[in-house]
Amino acid sequence: MHYTKGNILESTTEVIINPVNIVGVMGKGLALAFKKHFPHNYKVYKEACKNKTIDIGKLLLVDEFDLEKKQFIINFPTKKHWRNPSKIEYIEEGLKDLVRIIETQKFESMAIPALGCGLGGLEWEDVKLVLEKYLRDLEDIEILIFEPK
Repeated sequence: MHYTKGNILESTTEVIINPVNIVGVMGKGLALAFKKHFPHNYKVYKEACKNKTIDIGKLLLVDEFDLEKKQFIINFPTKKHWRNPSKIEYIEEGLKDLVRIIETQKFESMAIPALGCGLGGLEWEDVKLVLEKYLRDLEDIEILIFEPK
């Protein structure tokens, strides 16, 4: 695992993690930037919210392929509703599913933001401990963790 700063949307990793709610709204913060940058992902995510196939602890993997690059987005619920704060328990539940997805798909690189920090209201030091707990034993994958600005 490596810590970095900068714009996660400029990451060239195979996978980028997008922190979301489960009501189908990407209206502020990093989620809004993802909505603008990856419109296909937003359509799939919104439909998944409508059909209730994304939930706390149940992530949504979306492929974003274009002529320039091949990337996957993993939509990671950090809160139920956009109005509500994120909860560290939601981060833990999501990380369990993230580990399962990474091990199943055999991804080689991943960029992950400071989940639930910023608009979610969680403390970075708390989130960092949970990230390290769940991700430190993953093998054969480069993990870039984008610290809060």
